[in-house]
Amino acid sequence: MLPFILTAILIELTPGPNMTWLAVLGATRGRGAALAAVVGICIGLAFAGIIAGIGLSALLSAFPILLTALRWAGTLYLFYLAYDAWQDSDQTHLDVDQPSSVYFVQGFVSNALNPKAYLFYGAILPQFFNASNSPMYEAITFTTVYVAIATIIHSLIALLSGSLAGWLSGSPQAKTVRRILAVAIALAAIWFFISTGTLK
Repeated sequence: MLPFILTAILIELTPGPNMTWLAVLGATRGRGAALAAVVGICIGLAFAGIIAGIGLSALLSAFPILLTALRWAGTLYLFYLAYDAWQDSDQTHLDVDQPSSVYFVQGFVSNALNPKAYLFYGAILPQFFNASNSPMYEAITFTTVYVAIATIIHSLIALLSGSLAGWLSGSPQAKTVRRILAVAIALAAIWFFISTGTLK
């Protein structure tokens, strides 16, 4: 289990779309919004683990067109989040009272459309399984551990970035900073598209 835990920590600490978006969300919308997104992200990861367990990973590998469609959908959704953040930059006062369910859904969708998550669960996760136990038991156990690690790391990002929200709301450079953060999400979308292009 320890090698898997170290692998999961390394993967989650590697900068990617989730980390970038959470940092931006926390800095612009506050800790509450970012933490709601964390819940959505982690349930999305758990959902991917369940779906992979019933065979979607094998299906994606057998039919590359499905993988391509998922890749494009995930990329376009990240661009939508970047556009949304850019639109926010024009507002003097952001609607911080927007329902947390909005950020929860965004977090869930962004991970439900991530082909890397499905292939990770389907191809990498089984390498850590104990052959003496049932595959289903191992899949549930390792998925639970991975989601727990992701939740801790994402929550820390949400809390740290959320501490910047108060400063940003009163800064004369708020609009510029928000646009830079929106561009960061767009760059993360490009990185996501390129990195998933090598998946097979």
